[in-house]
Amino acid sequence: MKKAIALMLALVMTLALAACGGGSGSGGGSSKPAGETLTIFNSKMEIQSQMEEMAKQYSETKGVPVEVYYSSDTVAAHMATKYASNDPYAIAMVDAKDVYSLGAEHAADLSGEQWVGDTTQAISVDGKVLGFPVCVEARGVIYNADAIKAVTGKDFDPESIKTTADFQALINDLIAGGMAAPTGVMKEDWSLAAHFLAEVYELQDDPDAFIAGIKDGSIKLADDEVYNALMDTFDVLKENNYAKDAAISAERELTEQKLAEGEIAFMFGGNWDWDVINAYDYSENMGMMPVPSALSSANTKLVGGGSKYFYVDNGVSEELQQKAKDFLNWLVYEADGQDFLVNQCNLVPAYSNITLAVGNPLGSSVKAYADKGALIGNYNYLPDDHYAKCGAIFQKYLAGQIDRAGLAEEITAYWATAEVGAH
Repeated sequence: MKKAIALMLALVMTLALAACGGGSGSGGGSSKPAGETLTIFNSKMEIQSQMEEMAKQYSETKGVPVEVYYSSDTVAAHMATKYASNDPYAIAMVDAKDVYSLGAEHAADLSGEQWVGDTTQAISVDGKVLGFPVCVEARGVIYNADAIKAVTGKDFDPESIKTTADFQALINDLIAGGMAAPTGVMKEDWSLAAHFLAEVYELQDDPDAFIAGIKDGSIKLADDEVYNALMDTFDVLKENNYAKDAAISAERELTEQKLAEGEIAFMFGGNWDWDVINAYDYSENMGMMPVPSALSSANTKLVGGGSKYFYVDNGVSEELQQKAKDFLNWLVYEADGQDFLVNQCNLVPAYSNITLAVGNPLGSSVKAYADKGALIGNYNYLPDDHYAKCGAIFQKYLAGQIDRAGLAEEITAYWATAEVGAH
């Protein structure tokens, strides 16, 4: 009887131990790698599924458990919540401005890493490299060359369209040829304010001084040459928009489908839009060109550079920090990591040693402009609420509720209390 009881107790203890370990060491008949989990925050919605698949494969091949998280909140708000609960990610993907605002307190120094010498896009704060550039992204006008040729009968040369007048003339030809509405406009606040409106600052000789001038009243936005040149082109997009009569109800996916399939010919956007376009029966010959305008200093260049940055959190264990650094090196130097960036995520790499051809036409356009030094840098210090508040103002303009002077007046009012980010 004593032996039987002893055996039963041993069995119970064995089952109890197995149950305790089941949450982290087993599941579905397969065991996870041992050790601390490498947690990664992804703020790039378009690649979440690819990130999740990568985490599984990396865990299996490297023996390092990886979990990827995404939030639809603003990066700043989400990270603030994580730090308030003392639960940092080992690696966080943030925007450039977040590296400046969070990096000094939370980011590990990556200055000694090999990849620093293979990119021009890393972010340094107080002499320390804190931001790992995930990719290069740029903004401009996306075109469907096949759709244009189908209407005009001529091959489309994007370099022939430099000014707003050039753009309007081609739009007129397309309409005359039977394309009722040649453009699409994304109504999303981030597209209108974080991307299009941001170019008003980025194309200035000194964006900081320009914004300071708006704040103190020494610069009148409504009279600014850059503002008016860009808005002239926006008006061409707006007036020829297929969804002109319900512009702020147009769904992004439908707009991009129409562009992909050649129902429209132009849309302002960036190479990240390929992740939506490639879901449809897209035309073979597509690409990106600079925003046409009267600004000869800007109408031959895209606006962009390093976009999305990883930083390694200095609040996690040294062992986990090293695993995070190993992961970043995997992305840059190992074939599987490079394939993940370029082929799986359709990203333009920010590293000179990565020679894989960018397989999508929008990314290929960006790489071509980047290779010849034809990128105007991002302004990375806009306030966290800029795209939401100024995007809402811009949506009123898109809907015809205010005119250009009213748009300038409301944006100026926004800057009366807003402050740019630390840099």
